[in-house]
Amino acid sequence: MTNVVTVVTAVHEPSAHFLPEAYASLLDQDLPEGWDWQWLIQEDGESTGVAPHVPDDPRISFGQGRHGRAAMARTMALARADGQYVKVLDADDKLTPGALTRDLAALMDNPSVGWATSRVLDLLPDGTTLGFDQDPSQGFLERGTVLDHWKAHDFRAPVHPATLFIRRDLLLALGGWMALPASEDTGLLLALNAVSRGWFTAETGLLYRKWPGQVTGQAAHVDKEEREARMAVVEARANALVALQGWRFN
Repeated sequence: MTNVVTVVTAVHEPSAHFLPEAYASLLDQDLPEGWDWQWLIQEDGESTGVAPHVPDDPRISFGQGRHGRAAMARTMALARADGQYVKVLDADDKLTPGALTRDLAALMDNPSVGWATSRVLDLLPDGTTLGFDQDPSQGFLERGTVLDHWKAHDFRAPVHPATLFIRRDLLLALGGWMALPASEDTGLLLALNAVSRGWFTAETGLLYRKWPGQVTGQAAHVDKEEREARMAVVEARANALVALQGWRFN
C-alpha cells in the first residue's frame, strides 16, 4: 500500500451527471506532501449512461458489474484499491476543501482510532445548505457510543456515515458495507463503532445533496416493514461484534 487515499464511489445512471461536481471537489483537496488520492468509481449495473460522465484523469478507475445496489458496488471497487485509507464519497455529494487532509490527520495522529467522520451540510436543490443542530463535540467517539445514541434516537446516528474515512484493513476485516437494500453505510458505521473508537471533526467535510432522484428520498426507503428489518439486522450485527470482546481494533 502507498501514500494514497482511496476514494470509493458507487454510482447508478440517474446520479451519474453529478460526477463532475464530485470530481471538482476532489481537485480542491490539498493533501500533505507525498500523498495523493485515487478515485474508484463503480457503477451499480452495466449501462451506457455513466461512462460519459467519468472525468479523464489517470487517478480515476471506472468499473461496472451486475446490479446489486451500493454496498456491492463499493465492495467490488475495493479490488482496485491501492491506499491504506478508504474514503466514501457518494456520486451526488461533494467534499469540502481540506476534508481529506483533516480525515487523514485524525487517523495518523491517533493510532487507536480506526475511522473518522465529519460534520455534514445538506445541499438543497436551490443551492442553500442546512446543518444538523445536534452534532457531537469534536474529538473521540468511544466504542459503543454511536450504537447507544442510534438506539435511543429512532435509529438515527449522531454522525453521518456518508462521511466515513476508514483504515482499509479494518474495513476489509468487517466485510465492508452490509448487504442491504439501504442503510448499508449505517450498518458499517455501527460495526466500526462496536470494535473501534472513532473521531468526529466539527468542521464541515461534506455537502450532502438533496434531490428528487436520490435513493434515500424514495418511498421504499421509509417502508415501515423493510425499515424495521434493516434496523434489526444492523443492530444484531453490532451487538454480536460487541459481544466478541476479543475482537476489537487496538
